[in-house]
Amino acid sequence: MVKSLRSLFISLSAILLILAGCGDDEASVVDSSLVDSSLTVVVTTNILGDVVERLVGDQLVVETIMPVGADPHLFQASAKQVNQMMSASVVVANGADFEEGLIDILSTIEGDGVAIFEAMSSVQALEFGSDDDDHDDHDDDKDHADHDDHDDHDDDKDHADHDDHDDHDDDKDHADHDDHAGHDHSGLDPHFFTDPIQMIEVVEGLVGFLTANIDGLDSGLLRSNAASYVAELQKLHVEVGALLGEVPSDKRVLVTNHEVFSYFAKQYGFEVVATVIPSTSTLDSASAKGLAELVKVIESYDIPAIFADVASSDVLAETLAQEVGDIKVVNLYSEGLGAEGSDAATYLDMIRTNSRLISEALTSLD
Repeated sequence: MVKSLRSLFISLSAILLILAGCGDDEASVVDSSLVDSSLTVVVTTNILGDVVERLVGDQLVVETIMPVGADPHLFQASAKQVNQMMSASVVVANGADFEEGLIDILSTIEGDGVAIFEAMSSVQALEFGSDDDDHDDHDDDKDHADHDDHDDHDDDKDHADHDDHDDHDDDKDHADHDDHAGHDHSGLDPHFFTDPIQMIEVVEGLVGFLTANIDGLDSGLLRSNAASYVAELQKLHVEVGALLGEVPSDKRVLVTNHEVFSYFAKQYGFEVVATVIPSTSTLDSASAKGLAELVKVIESYDIPAIFADVASSDVLAETLAQEVGDIKVVNLYSEGLGAEGSDAATYLDMIRTNSRLISEALTSLD
């Protein structure tokens, strides 16, 4: 009876989504050849999809919902994808309302008994709009590379204690824009993945979650894969720290398209002095008054670049750059991976590429 009700619910959900025009026509066709749900992990974002694939190898089928180039805040699942989530053994999501268009669907499938892992449950989360700023303890970055078993993350916890925003009075001012489309700009910042040390915490959480929720999984192989990947993340962290160490102290300030890089800034000793869209979500907008204030901030800090997002519109950033003059707009892969074969096709490459682009933009003499 439970299976019958569940199948009925899946079918009805698919029909309703098709009628609502959710997703393109091809993606809305329910795939009747789905693999056994006990062997399938469905992942919402392509960033986490890449990480999960590295961990499970060939043991499980990993289905990633969001394609390359998708804006996680705008993405809507097709009927086929809803069916995949409902049929999966487990679902892996970012959490903290990062997948804004999937909130109701995730809630529904969790209520139907599908186990869901939210990456945000494993990280040392930052509050959006936190104004505790302290860049004096970033020598701890070196210590993060010395995690043999990653069991004693005292430094990581210190990095996550929101010591990164003492001087953000300007940020508070910029957050007081009038037309934000009604979004709540409080709560947890979901963009933990801009900091590879935070991803280590997620990897460890995933190992425990997958082992507990998927019968027959080779936990030894899973842990071995995780250990190898954690070593790569630690190595990447050291590499990024060295690369960003080339940025002079007076240039370690960021203006971004929206509030994405707080975790990155905290880990590597930067300050996000302003955002074009004063929110963690690309669904919001900026007011004329806010943009005028941004011009003043950019001029006062002598900002050489505005960092936008490859997957989001950079029209406002370009408009702001034209208003200021003599400033670049640099597109980063801040919320999703690049296409296969690009410099950001994997999570490791994404972090490496973004760090290089930031370093080049802030150290360039052009």
